[in-house]
Amino acid sequence: VAAASYRGPGNNDTRSNKALPILLWWSGSLFPHFPGDTERIDCPRGSCLVTRSRRVARHRRTKALIFYGTDFRAYEAPLPRLPHQTWALFHEESPMNNYVLSHSPGIQLFNYTATFRRESDYPLTLQWLPGVGYLRGPAVSLAEKDAWRRRGYAPVLYMQSHCDVPSDRDRYVRELMKYIQVDSYGKCLHNRELPSERLRDTSTATTEDSEFMTFVARYKFHLALENAICNDYMTEKLWRPMHLGAVPVYRGSPAVRDWMPNNLSIILIDDFDSPQELAKYLNFLDKNGEEYMKYLEYKNPGGIKNQFLLQSLERREWGVNDMTLPNYLNGFECFVCDRENARVKEEQEHKKSHGKIPAPTPRIAHFQHMGCPMPTPGFGSVEDLSGRDSWKEMWLQDYWQSLDQGEALTAMIHRNESHQGRFWDYMHEIFLKRTRQH
Repeated sequence: VAAASYRGPGNNDTRSNKALPILLWWSGSLFPHFPGDTERIDCPRGSCLVTRSRRVARHRRTKALIFYGTDFRAYEAPLPRLPHQTWALFHEESPMNNYVLSHSPGIQLFNYTATFRRESDYPLTLQWLPGVGYLRGPAVSLAEKDAWRRRGYAPVLYMQSHCDVPSDRDRYVRELMKYIQVDSYGKCLHNRELPSERLRDTSTATTEDSEFMTFVARYKFHLALENAICNDYMTEKLWRPMHLGAVPVYRGSPAVRDWMPNNLSIILIDDFDSPQELAKYLNFLDKNGEEYMKYLEYKNPGGIKNQFLLQSLERREWGVNDMTLPNYLNGFECFVCDRENARVKEEQEHKKSHGKIPAPTPRIAHFQHMGCPMPTPGFGSVEDLSGRDSWKEMWLQDYWQSLDQGEALTAMIHRNESHQGRFWDYMHEIFLKRTRQH
């Protein structure tokens, strides 16, 4: 591997490139360097070479493979797994993108993790929150929101074009619509047209376009339902309406309250026994401006009371749209580099001591680094669904098949398998074993 040598601030590593540990981005499309395939990085504790060239996959200096969770497929994993290499996982996206990682056999394939869970080695929990100032953005006045209502717009906005997801959000919203007016502009449960062709352009809706943001901000409530349920999985569906002052009616992370600016800033769907009860409360707030405005007090000076949130934003070493800080890809890369340099040093000391100094203990990710629960229906119970319900056929099967895939790859690694094609033989063995157990 050849790379232009350069020194950045932060360490005194004088080794040449030829002496550095190599980190291989197995998911090459995520390689955070441009335009080359290989780069030297100078991190706080030492330097590494990083590359996306798989020709070094079996090199003795290639110490870590970095995988992007959405692209990780158990049946494509590099085999045999080499004992001198660690595996690192970067997965900031929804658990629905790869349920293999939500089961212990899947996540324990990795030594280092960067996920949305606060328990991961390099947490990405607040990836969608640029900073505390984003929450303090001014809200549209109550008078303007009430005027919007008098023009015939609903109190509640729903804007979703990704339908049929594990959280089954459309099933819940469909029931809620029986009891309160909801304006739905996306492809899911569509019942109203956006006022201009420009706003209907999906690229506008996925950016913080000023016209789009102004439109959304006039609504009192914004249905903010994540596409999958997992602790600390919170996206722009939550933070954007908070930024705009459209109170989120939220379902997503069960631990979302831990991150809220104060005790009264969002309305949690799961606090209500039924969509009908939720609708009753939203109608009450719609008619009582003083009670409604309590949900926006966090925007006032000193209104953000949550010290855990403030400290978490202050402590994170990466930034969102902040050129003064590394992005989280480069940050995790250095996290892995520093730990691999430490591991190499510990292994050398163990070898020199002829066993007097113990070998470094392998670091293994645990369930809480991802650990997302089985999908459940958005409304009602699984028993209420027909046998041919498309959500049931898709997501429950995907969740449990992902467990089998994690177990199959784990077994292949333990048996030092080198042929990926045998993966489906292992899957068949697991299927037969489960069949016998039942």
